[in-house]
Amino acid sequence: MDPRKVVRERLQAEVGTRFKDAPERIALLYPSPYYVGMSSLGFQTIYREINDGSCRAAERAFLPDDVAWTRSHKQGIATYEGNRPLSDFPVVAVSIAYELELAGLVEALDLANIPVLAEQRDDSHPLVICGGPLTNSNPLPVVPFADAIVMGEADESVHRTLDAIFGARDRQHALDQLHRYVPECFVPTIARSLPELGKAAADKLPAFAPIRTPHTELSDMFLIEAERGCSRGCSYCVMRRSTNGGMRIVPHTEVLAHIPEQAQKVGLVGAAVSDHPKIVEILHAIADGGRTASLSSLRPDRLKEEFVKALKRCGARSLTTALDASSQRLRDHINRKTRERHILRVAELAHEHKFKQLKLYMMVGLPDETDEDIDELVRFAGELSRIHPLALGISPFVPKRNTPLDGAPFAGIKVVERRLGRLRRGLHGRVDLRATSARWAWVEYMLSQGSRAEGLAVLDATRAGGRFAAYRHAFEQLPKDRARRSLRVVS
Repeated sequence: MDPRKVVRERLQAEVGTRFKDAPERIALLYPSPYYVGMSSLGFQTIYREINDGSCRAAERAFLPDDVAWTRSHKQGIATYEGNRPLSDFPVVAVSIAYELELAGLVEALDLANIPVLAEQRDDSHPLVICGGPLTNSNPLPVVPFADAIVMGEADESVHRTLDAIFGARDRQHALDQLHRYVPECFVPTIARSLPELGKAAADKLPAFAPIRTPHTELSDMFLIEAERGCSRGCSYCVMRRSTNGGMRIVPHTEVLAHIPEQAQKVGLVGAAVSDHPKIVEILHAIADGGRTASLSSLRPDRLKEEFVKALKRCGARSLTTALDASSQRLRDHINRKTRERHILRVAELAHEHKFKQLKLYMMVGLPDETDEDIDELVRFAGELSRIHPLALGISPFVPKRNTPLDGAPFAGIKVVERRLGRLRRGLHGRVDLRATSARWAWVEYMLSQGSRAEGLAVLDATRAGGRFAAYRHAFEQLPKDRARRSLRVVS
C-alpha cells in the first residue's frame, strides 16, 4: 500500500491530533515505526508539551514501516501533521527508548537526507536533539549522531532547550546557549562530562497521551502515568530508587480526573504502577465507569485478592507479573524481594478468578547463573503449570549503566542458548516459553556498555545491511581492547 495513503488513514483514525499553525515548528522523530512510537507515553508527552505552548508546533515523524521500499522509491520521511520533509525543520527532536533503536535513527536520518553524523552538519541542516529513556542509562553511543542530548525527564527542559535554539543567531550560537543555560543538556562538542538527569517538577505530573489511535498494540488506549520512578532497589534496573529521587506518586483523584469521558480503555503507565497505594481504588473507579484498564508493571507481592479482583473487573484476561531470575538465590543476588510463595499465590488467584493464563517475565544469563539455577526454574515452573496454564517470557540479561550491575559481563550467546535449551527440555512442552534473541541481546549489551565508538559501529552495521553478522563484524573492527571483549562475549 502507498505509504501516503497509510498516513492519511492513520490520521483519520486518530483522536486528539494537533494541527496547529505556529511561527516555530519542530519535527518529533521516533526512530521506530508508528505502531511502536505511538505506544510511547514519553513521545506523546513531549508532543503535547510543545503544542500546548502559544508560539510553537510539533509535528510527528516515524521510521517507515518498510524502509527498503521507502529507499527504493526515494520517498524520504515527512511529518504526519504537515506532510513536510524532516530536512525542512530547524529542529528534529528524537526520542530513543533503548539501544537497538539507534539503527532506526541512522536509517531515518539517511532517508531524510540529513547527514547522519553531527560533525557533517552545518547551518543548512536541522539541529538534531536526542532524548528519551535511553538517557537514563547510557547515551554515549548516541553522541556521533546528536548535536545535543537532553538527559532524563524532558517535560520542562524541552521548553528551555527550544528557547535556547530559537533565540540563537546560528547553529554554533545555539549549541553554546544550550551548554550554558540548559543544565540537563549535553553538547558533545563542548562538554567534557554528562550532566545530571533532568527531573520534572511535581506540577508536570501526571504525563498523559493526547492522541488515541487504533493502529498500535495498545489500540485506542488512553495512556497516563499513575506514578513516576520506583521505590525499590533491584540491582539490574535503570529506574531503581536511586534514579531521579525514586518514586513519585500521582494522587489517585488526579489520575482519574485526567481520563477523558470518551476513553474506553485506560493504560496506567509507570515503572512500579502496582506499588501505588491507591491502585485498587483507581481500578475499581475505572471499572465503575464501564472502562477497561491495563497496567505496565505488576509486582507479585502486591497481587493480593482484592487487587486481582479489580484487574478482572477492568477486563484483564491474563495475569502478568515478573519472576525475574531462575532461582531464589539469583533473585536475592539482584535484590529482588519476590519469593516463591508470592508467585504460587498469584497462580492460585489466576486459577480461582479464571484468568486465561499466568505470564511471568524473567531473565537468563545473570552473573553466577548455573545449570542448577535453570533446574530450579524447571521444577518451579512445572509446579506452577499444575496450578494454572503458564507462559514464560524470557530475555537474556543485559547489564545497564547507572545500575549496580554496570560492567557485569554478558553470559555469551551460546551459553544463553544452551540454558534455554535445557529449560525447554526440562519443561517438556508443559509451559508456553518464548525467548528474545540472544544474538540481538549481545548487540544491545555492546551498546549499553559502549561509547562513541560503538555508536559508529551501528552506522557501519546499518549501512552493511543491518544483519547480526554486520554488527559482529563492525564490533570486531573496534580498537583491540573492545574487539577482544566483542569476541569473548560472542563465543
